[in-house]
Amino acid sequence: MQTVTIPLPARRATPAAWTPAAIEALFRLPFPELMHRAQTVHREQFDASEIQLSSLLSIKTGGCPEDCAYCPQSAHHDTELEADKLMPVADVVAAARAAQANGAQRFCMGAAWRSPKPHHLEQVAEMIRAVKDLGMETCVTLGMLAEGQAEQLRDAGLDYYNHNLDTSPEFYGRIISTRTYQDRLDTLERVRDAGLNVCCGGIVGMGESRRERAGLIAQLANMEPYPESVPINNLVQVEGTPLAGTEPLDPFEFIRTIAVARITMPRARVRLSAGRETMNDAEQALCFLAGANSIFYGDVLLTTANPQVEADKRLLTRLGLRAEGADDTSFAAQPQAQECRTRQPA
Repeated sequence: MQTVTIPLPARRATPAAWTPAAIEALFRLPFPELMHRAQTVHREQFDASEIQLSSLLSIKTGGCPEDCAYCPQSAHHDTELEADKLMPVADVVAAARAAQANGAQRFCMGAAWRSPKPHHLEQVAEMIRAVKDLGMETCVTLGMLAEGQAEQLRDAGLDYYNHNLDTSPEFYGRIISTRTYQDRLDTLERVRDAGLNVCCGGIVGMGESRRERAGLIAQLANMEPYPESVPINNLVQVEGTPLAGTEPLDPFEFIRTIAVARITMPRARVRLSAGRETMNDAEQALCFLAGANSIFYGDVLLTTANPQVEADKRLLTRLGLRAEGADDTSFAAQPQAQECRTRQPA
């Protein structure tokens, strides 16, 4: 049998290191070969038994003026999701404490804005400072940033800024019309220039081709440097959005996407994000084998369901995995935190 050989680029990849064609060739590898490649690369950079745990809270839900075809928070779509105002700081801190008690190391806060206004940013900065005081890493996703806003967030103590590319440049126009691809790249450049860590990934299963999935990975992998965190989302279909009824992505294709992200971005934390609720334990285990080493951890992920904390603990314990920086018995030893109710829809 002929062996398929695809050379890996040097770790300090140049911007042209990964072409969509080369990435598509990775996708075509026999599944065992692809998994072996990904696990080998993963073990060169990380402890393969550790998972970084992040918790995500919607601090301002609904009413977004963008028309993203996947998003139930868009004001363009009739999803029966009521728009809320920005949460009080005390409620955000209570949610962060509950997440920390359940083992989360990073607390991410998301607001459904096109871009934050100055007074919004001042309130978010107060939230960042309060969460940092708990000893947690902080991340926010607030939409596009203007000049000076990334620096304001950095000065408040922000660790990561999330701003996803969503998909490849070629497929992007079928998903969003109110914000250009270059708008997204400009915000990411401002985040980098401010010295913040970048959290940037995309969504698969939106009807894109494998070539277009490869195009998304190429955009991410060829950033200089590539993102420190790469969330890979599997489309959560919500009635009332244009993508409701899209044919679901084959689970093995999703796992292949995780593996390809790991191979092309060896030092990034590759995160299982939206869509994990629909994955069974075996599929999640294969994602970890493919190099995923971060999950969003909690009951709700912005406005869609996420596997519950206790179910996540049981799965990670069964797999012999532990929270990053914790000992082997961390999940079994943790007391169950009192549930923190937020204003997010279930």
